[in-house]
Amino acid sequence: MKYKPLGKTGIDISMISMGGHEYLPNRKSRGFNEDFEKAITPGYIFPGFGGEGRKEVLKASYDLGINFYDVTHDSEKEALGRNFAELPPPHPVYVQTRPEGFVYTYDPYNAKMADYELLKQEAIRILALLRRESIDFFNFAFMKSALEHDPEYLAKISYNIDRLKREGLIRWACADTFSGEETYLNQIFTGSFDVVYINFNFADHQAQGRVFGEVANCGMGVVVREAFMKGALFDMADEAGIGDKSALAMAALKWIFAFDEVSTIVYGTGKVKNLIDSVTVLDTLSLNDTEHELIELIRQTERFKAYERAKDAEFLQ
Repeated sequence: MKYKPLGKTGIDISMISMGGHEYLPNRKSRGFNEDFEKAITPGYIFPGFGGEGRKEVLKASYDLGINFYDVTHDSEKEALGRNFAELPPPHPVYVQTRPEGFVYTYDPYNAKMADYELLKQEAIRILALLRRESIDFFNFAFMKSALEHDPEYLAKISYNIDRLKREGLIRWACADTFSGEETYLNQIFTGSFDVVYINFNFADHQAQGRVFGEVANCGMGVVVREAFMKGALFDMADEAGIGDKSALAMAALKWIFAFDEVSTIVYGTGKVKNLIDSVTVLDTLSLNDTEHELIELIRQTERFKAYERAKDAEFLQ
């Protein structure tokens, strides 16, 4: 494993980190693609999470030196807490998560996130699931509509971050949104956030402009997700006639690591081999000619062009 400083947090994190998703036979994530409403309902736990297969992947992550774990809905949180108790990590680890039902479009105007008492109780509830004393990285993922609805929203969020830190419930705060560049910049300019958590890949690439520039100016860390475009990359490979999808996956990871601002990529898999393979990308981070060619073949597909247009519009809204 190789490690990078995560902004000004004072910690070094593994350049490959582990996502909490578990998967259905069709490769879609469990929970969200089983019953979305239940997946974003606080306290609902889907059966079967954190089983033997997941524990094998967790063991492999320890052996590889991974020290950063991201979990989303409650089934993932509960499973990670239980699995950590069953298989204690052999080195210090950090967990990133979010308040359930508070983020993105799950709560109108993200009003619950601006209410300190509601947010505090949610943090306490999450800590019970994770079996931890403090949330290392708490993800404040609100939408542009929250800012438009409440002119004081950013001030309330900054206040809530400060109080949660002072009470020892969280250690660091993550800026996140699906409302694009303007909302990310508003989050960054508060000075309250430590890390940016963001979609970033060679189709969804607009963050390399102003967002990464301000991240560098502020000394923030960057945690990247969706390196494979939620699996759409491999559908593009089918269109392009690319058979070696493992080589394509390595090229996609290397493309992201070309940006110095990126500290880690959250990697989701249900297979030990895939996790082990992902770490081999760190042996040689420079794209070779073959990998450049694979990316160019993908860029010529109609699926890629449509995906890139949609992501450009989303980020620059």
